[in-house]
Amino acid sequence: MHRKITEKVDVVEKAQLNYYQEEKNQIKKKKESMTEAVETWDLTSYVSPYLDRHMMFPLLEYLDSLIISGAVAYPSKEVAASRLSLLRPTHMVDYAIDIYKGLHGEDSPVPPEMEEQKIQVYKRMEELRIGCEPLTSLCNNPEERKKLAASGDWNVAALSQKTDLKITPEVVETYRELGRYNFDCGDYMAARDMLDNYISLFAKPPAPAVVHDDDDMMGMNNNHNSKKSNDNDIGNPNIYYLTAVTPSLLHVLWGRLACEILVEDWEASSVAVEAVKTAMESMASSNQITPLVALQQRTWLLHWSLFVYWNDSAKGGLETLVELFHSEKYKQAITTNAPHLLRYLTAAVLLCKRRVTKKAAAGSNFEARRLMKNLINVMQDCEYTDPIVEFVNCLCVKFDFESAQTKLAECERVLSSDFFLCKQTALFMEEARVFVFENYCRIHNKIDLQALGEKLAMDQDQAERWIVDLIRNADLDAKIDSEEGCVVMGGSPQSIYGQVMERTRDLNVRSATLAQNLNNVLHDARKEKAKKEKEAKEADY
Repeated sequence: MHRKITEKVDVVEKAQLNYYQEEKNQIKKKKESMTEAVETWDLTSYVSPYLDRHMMFPLLEYLDSLIISGAVAYPSKEVAASRLSLLRPTHMVDYAIDIYKGLHGEDSPVPPEMEEQKIQVYKRMEELRIGCEPLTSLCNNPEERKKLAASGDWNVAALSQKTDLKITPEVVETYRELGRYNFDCGDYMAARDMLDNYISLFAKPPAPAVVHDDDDMMGMNNNHNSKKSNDNDIGNPNIYYLTAVTPSLLHVLWGRLACEILVEDWEASSVAVEAVKTAMESMASSNQITPLVALQQRTWLLHWSLFVYWNDSAKGGLETLVELFHSEKYKQAITTNAPHLLRYLTAAVLLCKRRVTKKAAAGSNFEARRLMKNLINVMQDCEYTDPIVEFVNCLCVKFDFESAQTKLAECERVLSSDFFLCKQTALFMEEARVFVFENYCRIHNKIDLQALGEKLAMDQDQAERWIVDLIRNADLDAKIDSEEGCVVMGGSPQSIYGQVMERTRDLNVRSATLAQNLNNVLHDARKEKAKKEKEAKEADY
């Protein structure tokens, strides 16, 4: 009897162990599949070819944090080896030595070539410092610099003529080279300040207005006249008041943008993005760079702008990002070179859609609908998809709420593992649920709370609380029937007049764009005709 009871207990215990082991295996498999999904949608290898190697270090550090948390299964040693290979062409020797010791152990001897590189770096830096000492001293003397700027002598030509200053074009070029060297050594703040000084030598900012107390009216008239005469003399305010842009200066502007990003000054970075964009488009329009080079540089700028606009999202950064990505030339760069950027455009449109509606007159949703329409057009031109893009596609194109629900759950994992989007995960999920709710309400008058909760990846109680807050904050024409457990939408369909006005407004925008394009074609045709006539006349002579 006792033996039979013991056997039964053993069978039960064995069954329990098997059950727990099976459950553990299922959890492990689920976790592995989630990790594999995150790795599948990791864009680090896609964006890295378009970033400066110094910008890759923050991305790799974030990847390390994901490895530690178990979100991705990349080997940590491979990431460290990648970081070391990125460091080799730079002059960040101390950082490279730390990574090397982390890979091979703290007690491992430092390779002789690293020690030799360290000696050469310090030697070269000292040579550059001595070579540009006169200009460095002048830049560190604000009073003398202010005097030279006031007299119009703060430029390379004027400084070269002042023999006592010992500043020649070669010294100025050495100063620029030292700025680049500081950047390669990882001293981004010093490099930023030096590039700022270098750019100012080629700039013509407006002179400060001076009004004399003894003759205010005469001073005002003189200032008005001088303003008229000086308006043509000042440089372009969008490019730090540079009067002209050369390939070398464009390279310096890119360096300035890189420094602003790496010191995380996002306001200054926004200015630097606009400066690079304006300078590059100016050179492209004047044929100083080929269309292919311009396309490549636009692709680079789109990737660099991700650092700027996603870190400045609360101050209008996302709206600026959407505007840049939707502009025709940059949209061409996305569809041709970088379709993976569709992820960031899609996320930005979803995050700023409601903000745009609130800013619009009388809360009109015309602008938000235009953004979504433009986004769908880009999606149709791009051969790229991921859960974020597919989520919008399921809602706006397929109207498949079941698939959208599945994609929304995947979106959270993709967002949390993306370096640029991770800080916006909670806000994105909130806006995505609002987007689902808006689309679901368009085709239903009465919605079951449990069914809606499933669509929003929530349980019924969470969905009810969320909808109550949404109705209260967004002034939605809806009410909750707790007895029946459903949301009843108010009957406020758009009037025929409103529909006609909205479609007409859209038609006007498209007509204006078409007319502008036609004018551009005619203008180019006239220029080409005039050029051919001129060539024909010259041939006759």
